[in-house]
Amino acid sequence: MKLSVLIPCYNEAATIERVIDTVLQAPVPDKEIIVVDDHSTDGTREILRERIEPRIARVVYHPVNKGKGAALRSALREATGDIVIVQDADLEYDPQEYPKLIGPILENKADVVYGSRFVGSGPHRVVYFWHRVGNGILTLFSNMLTNLNLTDMETCYKAFRRELLQSLVIEEDRFGFEPEITAKIARKKARIYEVGISYYGRTYEEGKKIRWTDGLWALWCILKYNHIFSRSHDGPHD
Repeated sequence: MKLSVLIPCYNEAATIERVIDTVLQAPVPDKEIIVVDDHSTDGTREILRERIEPRIARVVYHPVNKGKGAALRSALREATGDIVIVQDADLEYDPQEYPKLIGPILENKADVVYGSRFVGSGPHRVVYFWHRVGNGILTLFSNMLTNLNLTDMETCYKAFRRELLQSLVIEEDRFGFEPEITAKIARKKARIYEVGISYYGRTYEEGKKIRWTDGLWALWCILKYNHIFSRSHDGPHD
């Protein structure tokens, strides 16, 4: 089966080339890499054009900054693999663990696999206490409304059957993608598995971008996409 690796990227000049190297070395023989640059201003675009474009399937350049969710929509339109994985353009997640993520899909046990940073025996960098508390609250609240028992709803590492992901309308432009997609795949009755992954978290000084305001927006998205205050449709992409 072919794997599509979708990499949303914004101001990651310090890490983007190393990320591409590690993804290319991932132990999955048939894969395509699709990078979407969300209008970086730190030299990332120049690195992509000069040193990365010839090595991967596709680079898409946004003319303005739109957000992670918008970048994933652009990447998904280019995907042709049987399975899709989202890979952040930093060094927090290890592409050597792709086989662990896609294993339940390859065995026809799962439609979606979440890589949890909070279970498993792999190394986990110790970083921010309040981030962990906030993640636990968001995951608990999401689980209450979806009737799932995830341990890490906000994880970046998620693998999907491509046809399932492309059957959904992704509405969120920024970091609301995670609770939105969780609500929508739960409503689709998709078979969801969770596997433990390693996590090499970074600090704000090292380029981490998520803020406490993103946590508040994620809370709103949990309510919105679980149809507490509003109704959104889950039809195919335009």
